[in-house]
Amino acid sequence: MTKIKINFFIIAYIVFFFTNLWALENKILFKVDNKIITSIDIYNELKYLEIINKEFKDTSQKKAFEIAKRSLIREKIKEIELSKVFKELKVESEFLDKMIINYFKSFEINNISDFEIYFASKEINPDSIKKKISLEILWNQFIYSKFKENIKIDKELIRNDLLNKNKKKEFLLSEILFNLDKNEKLNDKIILLEREIKNNGFSKTALSYSNSDTANKGGKLGWVNETILNTKIKEKVKKTKVGNFTKPIVIPGGFLILKIEDVREVENISDLNLEINKVVKIKTNEQLNQFSNIYFNKVRKNTTINEL
Repeated sequence: MTKIKINFFIIAYIVFFFTNLWALENKILFKVDNKIITSIDIYNELKYLEIINKEFKDTSQKKAFEIAKRSLIREKIKEIELSKVFKELKVESEFLDKMIINYFKSFEINNISDFEIYFASKEINPDSIKKKISLEILWNQFIYSKFKENIKIDKELIRNDLLNKNKKKEFLLSEILFNLDKNEKLNDKIILLEREIKNNGFSKTALSYSNSDTANKGGKLGWVNETILNTKIKEKVKKTKVGNFTKPIVIPGGFLILKIEDVREVENISDLNLEINKVVKIKTNEQLNQFSNIYFNKVRKNTTINEL
């Protein structure tokens, strides 16, 4: 059973000093099974989150600490589980470099040298970021190998859906994926999230409460074609005005809230087979993400997390 105790003295200690690395004593704060999280780990995670999400700077110090802690715990749980499967948690360097460049392309990083210089200039060890990306790659590979037989894609249905309309809509979406903790009531959780969204905005609420891997980026999903959405989600999204968010949608792995940031129409399909393959790939990833969340929640429940 997961055990997390909040020690406000330690939180206050980290919050007070997190802007000054040299003032931090490298102290063990948490233990996730046999893996430790130190005060320096928290400090570095805070810096990293501030880089990849501009809105993180405006997050309160106490909440920022909780977000960084949760992010690191999630990472450690995956690392522990992957260590049971892989002898070494390493990714072939050429493939890893391509993934890193793609992941950070919005930072005008065009090669690994750019990447290393950029993060070194931010006083973050580039190798620590490489480890983060490697863990995500290995986790995705693991989930695919474990659940690939469970993926259900109806290509004919996709083909018919693409042919049925001349023009399609795309939605710019952000998400909050959440579960209920023990003794937590759904209505109470919804009230909490709606209050947080009203007071702090959707992106910051995703940072604080979403269980999805998109949380660190404020829940941003990007542009999503309507053909990719399942019927239930599509109906909810189409009924929601731009700038608003849906009521929680029950999905495998929890509850999903979607915000409609924008909407646009796309032109007629010029290459049907190419478009079908795109939709198949995205739907496959969507199902794998659901399997990933379900499996992660199962593993987390069997992980012991202690504050030291």
